Amino acid sequence: MKNNKTIVLFLILIPVLVLIFNSCTEDDNTPPTLVTDSITDIDGNVYKTVKIGNTWWMTENLKTQRYRNGDSISYIPQNAQDTAWSNCKTGAYCAFEEKYGFLYNFYSISDPRGIAPQGWHIPDDDEWKELEMFLGMTKEEADSMNWRGNDQGNKLKIEGGNTTYWAKSSDQYTIFGTNESGFTAIGSACRIFTGQWGEITHSGFWWTSSWLSENEACYRGLDYDKSNVFRYYGPKNYGFSVRCVKD
Repeated sequence: MKNNKTIVLFLILIPVLVLIFNSCTEDDNTPPTLVTDSITDIDGNVYKTVKIGNTWWMTENLKTQRYRNGDSISYIPQNAQDTAWSNCKTGAYCAFEEKYGFLYNFYSISDPRGIAPQGWHIPDDDEWKELEMFLGMTKEEADSMNWRGNDQGNKLKIEGGNTTYWAKSSDQYTIFGTNESGFTAIGSACRIFTGQWGEITHSGFWWTSSWLSENEACYRGLDYDKSNVFRYYGPKNYGFSVRCVKD
């Protein structure tokens, strides 16, 4: 009789153990806890940072007004004539609002005085690819142009239908971000080579430090109604956002 009770008890415990095992397996598939920190630039601006894969990234757009050696970066205000921006062939920045960070032309990116905080740098095209592949993009997709991947853009965008930093959540085409990476991308728009402004919260663009020719350099883009990531080359007098990575 005692042996029969033991067998019954064992049969009862089996499904319980299976349930516990499955629960543990599901927990193992949850996204890992993000590792975060912060850095400070030469102007005293403090930026949150996150480790994605093996690389530390800023989770906010750069908004320094000076190069690393203390020299000022030329400022071309929003109400300046468009030609002031389009004709500029040296480092310059502009801004919609400081909460979006500043928009820099590529001449400021490539200036040897450096705009990244000490110990950090502007990521090149390969470092952006490494980020994208860590988030699930294939190498073939990462090496291609235009819109690539599937949900990597979503994993980079600030979470949810945030009406402050991306298109209004009531828009039927809005693709909500998950920010699984911690990158916290916002729709900070751009200033195009003619000096005109893009529409704030509808798109975001970020320079890489890689250039194609004397007049063009590589960048990345995200859009409010796309879940993937745009890669292309554009004129160096575009005004794009900047994220930095740790040396």
